[in-house]
Amino acid sequence: MKPCDPEEALQLKYPEPVALAVSYDEQNRRPNIITLGWFMRTSFSPPMCAISVGHTRHSHTTISRGGEFVLVLPSRHQIEAVLHCGTVSGRDHDKFAETGLKALPATAVRPPLIEGAVLALECRVAGTCESGDHTIFIGEVLAGHIAEKPQSPLFSMPDGSIEPLPG
Repeated sequence: MKPCDPEEALQLKYPEPVALAVSYDEQNRRPNIITLGWFMRTSFSPPMCAISVGHTRHSHTTISRGGEFVLVLPSRHQIEAVLHCGTVSGRDHDKFAETGLKALPATAVRPPLIEGAVLALECRVAGTCESGDHTIFIGEVLAGHIAEKPQSPLFSMPDGSIEPLPG
């Protein structure tokens, strides 16, 4: 092993899975979507997962205030929407309207599911952890949903592109 800049080493973690988190924006009376690279399962019992959201992001505010989110693994047919949701702010943009993504009613939380996704996990915030310029939101998974036909999730590549796994 040879020493290197930590940022150089961190670039070698790619490809990594890409997710969306849907929250509800009370102020604008609409759901909001953020593209995420940092998420994981954290517990078997109860089932829990965590997402990491930057302090300056609009979704940080909506998740903090609403206490709920839906973690979504988007499908290969949603690449353009994933890219769009990662480049504009929900403060000023209705991401569902702009991307053509279709919201489906959730069963346990206010934020909706996204039609055509690989999976969706309805979560209630059970705790938070500050991590530098991000907050880790730990969500208890209240309900899960999977695609009718199995699909491959999307991955973020070193060049910033979003791709499905080959095959």
